[in-house]
Amino acid sequence: MDLQSGIQKKALFLDRDGVINEDTHYPHKPEQIVFKPGIFDFCRAAAARGYILVVVTNQAGVAKGRFTEQDVTALHAWMKREFAERGIDIAGFYYCPYHNDAVVPEYRRDSDCRKPRPGMFLAAARELGIDLGRSVMVGDKPSDRIELPEMKSYIVKGRGDQMEYDFEKLEDVLAVL
Repeated sequence: MDLQSGIQKKALFLDRDGVINEDTHYPHKPEQIVFKPGIFDFCRAAAARGYILVVVTNQAGVAKGRFTEQDVTALHAWMKREFAERGIDIAGFYYCPYHNDAVVPEYRRDSDCRKPRPGMFLAAARELGIDLGRSVMVGDKPSDRIELPEMKSYIVKGRGDQMEYDFEKLEDVLAVL
């Protein structure tokens, strides 16, 4: 919340793998990240429309023992710097390391933060002063349709034979922001 005006911010929530970067098999190191074409222009345009940018991502690779939470946070710090170098502020990164089929016991659980559940979004709203009713989620999978009736979720066509999507290309989402 803006403490001077009392007005909550509107956020553009972005899925990471498949929206911000190419969805390669469990990317967790900077050298594995290939940013999607147009992502930086898209983020600048959304910010110019008054949205703060927040990344929300399921990271089952932690639960499956492929990488650690430290790997995730280090990658997100690197990504934040990459965006900042292009004049774009990412207000926050939120991730869910839990999965019902985890091989790492401490991450085996049903979690409210795993998309499409709203846990990460509710945490971001509390911590960053976000009005979820004025905010938008953009993802590339059906699990990115978040279980929050007050918030719109849009799916951009991903790779393969995906049948359920709202927009062919990321830049087309700008028409509804």
